[in-house]
Amino acid sequence: METALTNKTIVLGVTGSIAAYKAADIASRLTKAGAKVNVVMTEAATRFISPLALRSITGRAVATDMFDLESQYTIEHISLAEAADVVVVAPATASLIARAAAGISDDMLTLTLLATKAPIILAPAMNVNMFENSVTQENLAKLKARGFIIVDPAHGRLASGRVGKGRLADIDQIMGAIQQVLAKSGDLAGKKIVVTAGGTREPIDPVRHIGNPSSGKMGYAIAQAARDRGAKVTLITAPASLLPPPGMAVMPVKTALEMKQAVTKAVKGADALIMAAAVADYQPKSVARAKIKKDALALTLELVRTPDILAEAKGKFLKVGFAAESEDIVANAKKKLKNKQLDIIVANDITDKKSGFGVDTNKVTLIDKKGKVEPLPLLSKREVADKILDKLLVFLPH
Repeated sequence: METALTNKTIVLGVTGSIAAYKAADIASRLTKAGAKVNVVMTEAATRFISPLALRSITGRAVATDMFDLESQYTIEHISLAEAADVVVVAPATASLIARAAAGISDDMLTLTLLATKAPIILAPAMNVNMFENSVTQENLAKLKARGFIIVDPAHGRLASGRVGKGRLADIDQIMGAIQQVLAKSGDLAGKKIVVTAGGTREPIDPVRHIGNPSSGKMGYAIAQAARDRGAKVTLITAPASLLPPPGMAVMPVKTALEMKQAVTKAVKGADALIMAAAVADYQPKSVARAKIKKDALALTLELVRTPDILAEAKGKFLKVGFAAESEDIVANAKKKLKNKQLDIIVANDITDKKSGFGVDTNKVTLIDKKGKVEPLPLLSKREVADKILDKLLVFLPH
């Protein structure tokens, strides 16, 4: 299956940071996704990771010396810059950032940065004091003003033993930034998609709630797939253990009422609402202000219905719902499709251990408002996400 990375040419710059070893993971992921990865290393970077290791991963030559007569890039020294669809420097040291900001091109990597017309992504990694230094911050501000995309470093334990902001960003964050840049010409470019994910939590008292085992994986996969196809995505997420995906607006909520309020706000001007969240059907009529003591042998709760977010959402946008069923799956899904006036419904059997809550795969049936029923085999949730978006494209105005 093609992705935003398929057949794209990516220059991966690697500098002399202790995080240089993580470039191998980035190169591997890009290569597996179908990209052509040309690695450019500074001399300092070769002290941390071998060019041979990166060449073995990408299957392509690694550039380290702009004066190397044996290099395939020597004769036309800006060929790397001209061929690139995107240039990514990960990790980017304070030295590289300073030289890029000053327009210095004294090695193969800075030369490429100066010569390319492709988008440039920098993922800084350095000591917290170096990152917070006013000079580094001024250099980053200059580069941002010139259109460079900066993937901010993470907070954590650094090589120096100190704890602070300076760790190379999570690889998923860097990959997301790359995919977002390349997706601008995707089949959903210019479309605004709102996606909900996770399972809502309806409080009983300050420490207890009514909930469900939704992991949020399906909703997050849809949001990421839409982003990678060029859409402007808003992800409204109930509590989940997943990292917020980069390249989209993320609105965290807890309860069904909070999710309804967020959806009402987000769908203004939207092209589609994809309701992948597992919203609790009921909530306690009243919430105890203090923790309920475990004194009685039994506890009776009065429950009331939560708002029907999808049915009540108003606007000129397509509606995609989910039907997690344990019996009469297609029949129940068709009923829900009609009652909620949906354009598409995604039905899945929650009794199948390989499908539904908490797993990385899903086996669903897509049903649309024209009556077409399309059962899909067991697929990864990302593959299911793309199938849903393929179906959505049929109904989106072009």
